[in-house]
Amino acid sequence: MVQKNRKPPSAAKIDAPAVPKRRGRPRAYVPDVALGKALDLFRRDGFAATSLDDLSAATGMNRPSLYGAFGDKRALYIKSYQRYRDEARAAMVDIFRAEAPLRERLARIYAIALDIYTEGDSPRGCFTVMTGASEAVADPDIRAMVLEGLTELDKAFSICFRLAKERGELPETADEAALAHLASATIHTIAIRARARVPRQELEAIVNGAIDVMCAAK
Repeated sequence: MVQKNRKPPSAAKIDAPAVPKRRGRPRAYVPDVALGKALDLFRRDGFAATSLDDLSAATGMNRPSLYGAFGDKRALYIKSYQRYRDEARAAMVDIFRAEAPLRERLARIYAIALDIYTEGDSPRGCFTVMTGASEAVADPDIRAMVLEGLTELDKAFSICFRLAKERGELPETADEAALAHLASATIHTIAIRARARVPRQELEAIVNGAIDVMCAAK
């Protein structure tokens, strides 16, 4: 029995590269956006009152996806807190370094702080003061972050007052460390009052009074 010659496979079948199969579903979220959503939620409600279901709803990610991208709830909270600190630092660093008179520099710093604390329909104040400080009681890692943030702010203000002394805006007897603590305390009080829905006009009055005291230091 004579077998018929089989036709050779077409060139297209020989030359076409194999297309790798995709495994699983494509990622339907942007990590940076999801982290921002988590930050907003933690900043508003704190750690304990924010559930994984809340985080899933806010980010659009299910629990396995959240764990895969950020770790457990504590890890996501810490990443959110670090994101907040990075953004706040970026918003203020140029003003702290700017060559400007002390009163003008302080006014601009507090104006940006108020922008951060009063933004949106539901003012949330400062992450450090309103939620980070509470979690710092029991969590050593968060406590270290809070203390680092407070110290960093004190040092930045201290440099402002030292430069003011060098320029003759403040007398040599002015205590720059004490003034820095007063400046930081003003940041903290407007954060708390902003969270309590104190109108911005009243917060600005507090700021202006504190600046008057700091600029008149002896």
